Amino acid sequence: MDKRDLAETFRKRLTTLVIRSGANQSAFAAGVGIDRSALSQLLSGSATRLPRAETLLNIASEHKVSLDWLLGVSEDEGLASEIRGSLEIEEGAGGFDRTLLAKWYAEAAGAKVRYVPAGIPDLLRTDALIEYEAGITRRDPGTQLGDVQFRIDYSRRPETDMEVCMPRHTLEIFARGLGVWSGFDAAARADQLRHMATLLEDLYPSFRLYLYDGRQRYSVPYTIFGQLRAAIYVGDMYVVLNAAQPVRTLTRHFDNLIRAAEINAHESAQFARTLPTE
Repeated sequence: MDKRDLAETFRKRLTTLVIRSGANQSAFAAGVGIDRSALSQLLSGSATRLPRAETLLNIASEHKVSLDWLLGVSEDEGLASEIRGSLEIEEGAGGFDRTLLAKWYAEAAGAKVRYVPAGIPDLLRTDALIEYEAGITRRDPGTQLGDVQFRIDYSRRPETDMEVCMPRHTLEIFARGLGVWSGFDAAARADQLRHMATLLEDLYPSFRLYLYDGRQRYSVPYTIFGQLRAAIYVGDMYVVLNAAQPVRTLTRHFDNLIRAAEINAHESAQFARTLPTE
């Protein structure tokens, strides 16, 4: 379907939902998490772009219709409850305590959390590394510092059970100052590795880091919160799966990474401490 036809179909079906709801535009907009001006634009037909995926999901869920019907793919209105129950999209902007991520950690308290990081695990980073990487990603270092403290505090709770698995080569590349860390000086890198080793010893066994051979295994960054949900990190956004089957599949994938680990949790602190920096 041409994107203009798709946008027009969406506009007509959105208009149907507004009329059917019996609410004014302000109330309808508030119910689906957008402001009235955004709703007016969607209804006016002046734009050919569809709203964000999260807004589409909110409209479908709030008004009990399927995404397929809303986008004109199907004539069957269906129900959106199963779609909303299995998928969420959470943008990573804003403070850590204002996102769903903090809520997911809280809900998983007492259950095992499994985590494949995108780089150096967040809670193991020094302030200097956070500021250096913020200069590359243009993210707010103050917000990230708050994130780190939240995660450390979470890991110190007696009920915490967290496993982290990552390629050993990430740490080796970091220690040598290659890739994105080429501008991070050797003294700061050595300090980061000592800081990491100290925290790993301090938080063990509630926080356990395993290192696998990245040449033999591959994984995207993701976190599994008990048996409740899995959040796949896709760059300032999390695609979150709440259905049991995909969570079980990702859990098996994580367990296979653990089995393939060359550096086990009780060895990871010493490995980080003895990595040579150049």
